[in-house]
Amino acid sequence: MNLRRTRAATALAAALTALALLAGGCTAALGGVRGTPGAAGLRDPYFPKLGNGGYDVRQYALTLAYDPRTGQLDGTAEITARAGQDLSAFNLDLAGLTVGRATVDGEPAAVNRAGNELTLRPREEIREGAEFRTTVTYAGVPEAVTDADGTREGWLRTDDGAIAVGQPVGSMTWFPGNHHPSDKAGYEITLTVPAGVEAVSNGVRTARRTAPDGRVTTVWQASEPMASYLATVAVGRFRTETATALGSVPVLTAVDPVVASAALLDEIPKILDRQTRRFGPYPFSAAGAIVTEDGTLGYALETQTRPVFPAASFDRTTLVHELAHQWFGNSVSPATWRDLWLNEGFATYAEWLYAEEYGHVPARTSFARAFAKEINWTFPPADPPAPENLFDPPVYQRGAMVLHKLRETVGDEVFDEILRGWPAKYRHANASTADFTAYAEGVAGRDLDGLWKVWLYGDGKPDRP
Repeated sequence: MNLRRTRAATALAAALTALALLAGGCTAALGGVRGTPGAAGLRDPYFPKLGNGGYDVRQYALTLAYDPRTGQLDGTAEITARAGQDLSAFNLDLAGLTVGRATVDGEPAAVNRAGNELTLRPREEIREGAEFRTTVTYAGVPEAVTDADGTREGWLRTDDGAIAVGQPVGSMTWFPGNHHPSDKAGYEITLTVPAGVEAVSNGVRTARRTAPDGRVTTVWQASEPMASYLATVAVGRFRTETATALGSVPVLTAVDPVVASAALLDEIPKILDRQTRRFGPYPFSAAGAIVTEDGTLGYALETQTRPVFPAASFDRTTLVHELAHQWFGNSVSPATWRDLWLNEGFATYAEWLYAEEYGHVPARTSFARAFAKEINWTFPPADPPAPENLFDPPVYQRGAMVLHKLRETVGDEVFDEILRGWPAKYRHANASTADFTAYAEGVAGRDLDGLWKVWLYGDGKPDRP
């Protein structure tokens, strides 16, 4: 026996064991590494890499400073989450921007970047069920995203500021997070901008202060859960007004000075009052609207509590649509992007209901008009063929047709119960198409497979409406 070789082998084995224990961070006694990385992506049918697994975000605290002159955004994101598994590492979605530093529970975390995936590895594993706080500092000039259908979203620069919109993926251009609609959270957004411009976001404005250098800081609290694609920031020379809706809900509107829209803005409390009669209690603690000058944003969007509109889209029908989304899409959010028709079908049907009740145009007439348009029959509303089709007419118009056929099948009384009960059952939660069909059948007390097969999932146009 070679005693020298035996001793060397023993020493090497001990050293390798020690290195293995150190490499794993926090370990179970004699058990090796327990945690595993959270998934990089939630396998959404259209955006498989969007979102991240292994944790659930409870709160975002975003501190942002923006310079409209240079386009520079400086941010700190403090993200409070609960681990859904033993985590050795986890991911955040972030497009562009440069990460300066990251910590987990106050301790530095290793950061790796691959495209839009930011991987953080804390010093010690995070145990399942534990609440942890991640802080990321970042900076840069945010870039807009061009979607598959050619529309632009994300952080969009304007002549005097910016407008941030995030449907379906653009919110990752201005803050790191879990950017899938299934992970909703509360938000506190602190915005600092130069003197002479206003900064507006979601929820209730809880503070406004001016620094000696003239910069203005505002703090916005969105207490109710919000999907990240519904978060917004608008910076510009806005004219802001306040009012009250539903007895106690503060209404804040911000309008580009060149937009003449005061009369329609004044109707927001009245429209919300009418919608609560049909849809049930308003689900949020604030309301309002942001109207921008044309040329930057090409569409309206139901950003939570404060939908945004380019001037050309700010009309009564669109306002009714986006306010209805506060119930359908914002409070009840889609489980995946395949369930988007639940947002848009309900909001479109809200237009038909408004026209029926206040414009004397029966919903059946709106249904017949939609039925006659061949563009509404290119695919089933519950199954868009590709990401570029998510916002095509069948999702909106045929989605609304599904609801009208449901109304005709079950009768007005039962339909009204569904219309109010659906946003009550899934208030501040997520729901799928299967959840809706099961709920409607439960309320109706009958099987509705024939209706869903033809109107919701059918490939062809029925012979008659």
